[in-house]
Amino acid sequence: MPDTEIIVCTTCRPPGASRDLPAHGLALFEAVQEALLVCELDTGQHKGLQLRGLACMSGCSRACTVTLQAQGKFSYYFGDLVPDAETAAQVLACAQLHKHSADGNLARNTRPERLRGGILARLPPVGPGST
Repeated sequence: MPDTEIIVCTTCRPPGASRDLPAHGLALFEAVQEALLVCELDTGQHKGLQLRGLACMSGCSRACTVTLQAQGKFSYYFGDLVPDAETAAQVLACAQLHKHSADGNLARNTRPERLRGGILARLPPVGPGST
């Protein structure tokens, strides 16, 4: 089963947010990083998940943004996320669903509440034999 990569935009800021303050995207990245570390230490539950921060994923008008992707699976790009511990936990839960899905499809009603809306894109798998 391929690893699911969680990519969090580290430069996201809601419209009108001051550039003098830390980016909301960085706060979300740090919250996901902390949640991932805590879960790994406590239960090992999130093995097979990789986290990466990326400066600007071009979702500026829909900050904060997160992508879930894996080889041979659909990729999801979410926006309008709140940079807090609850969102971080729900991002990890959704990434687990993605990891365990054969093709990466994430039905709306199975996703955690904060990831049921705000989809910016659902991209098909890349490569030969992809559907």
